Amino acid sequence: MVEYFMKCIYCQHTKLYELKSGQMKCAKCKKKFSEKKIKTDLKIMEYFCENFTVNEASKKLFINYITLKKRYEFFRQLIANYLEKAYQNKQIIEYDEYIYLEKSKKKVKENIFDAQNFLTLAYDDKVYNLLMPNLNKYKNQFLDNNIEEVYFKEFSKFMMRNKISKTKKRENRITQFWLFFEESILKYKGVGSENFFYYLKEIEFKFNYSKEMQKEILAELYQNSL
Repeated sequence: MVEYFMKCIYCQHTKLYELKSGQMKCAKCKKKFSEKKIKTDLKIMEYFCENFTVNEASKKLFINYITLKKRYEFFRQLIANYLEKAYQNKQIIEYDEYIYLEKSKKKVKENIFDAQNFLTLAYDDKVYNLLMPNLNKYKNQFLDNNIEEVYFKEFSKFMMRNKISKTKKRENRITQFWLFFEESILKYKGVGSENFFYYLKEIEFKFNYSKEMQKEILAELYQNSL
């Protein structure tokens, strides 16, 4: 992967000069970049695709936790944009809705407002997930009006039967993704609603592509972002 960047990251010219600062300068476009930083990012990228958590990668690479966390967040943003473009104009085969709530929150009925609701669509042996509006903003209103019990009962009924569903069989690409999602999300030990979309997209990306393809795609996305 590193050799992929042994040329100017801006114009792809092969003649580079190493400056006293340690940066590289292109003989053609005259732009500067840090080869060391790129190599570090590529290494972080490998750990990201190999499913190391930020904490695990930080210990393995001896890199500050906050630095690793920011790079992981950046990779997730690149992935989310890539998946949005990859999905455009695709023929949908089937779709179904999924409700996710952390296991630790399921025993308290008020926590139902923290549930994440997303629609999973299958196409070309891949899946695409559309995150639905979060209900948390209505939580106080329901509690103030003392109608959370009614809502909870209706929501429970909804979870028992798929109102929005077009699946051909019980075992399909969509249900395979859901199982993969439930297993994958556990390692993060809690994801805030403000970041859930990016974690969902990371898991979608890792479900759709092999690890080698993940590394190739992410490396290209990274290069294009420089």
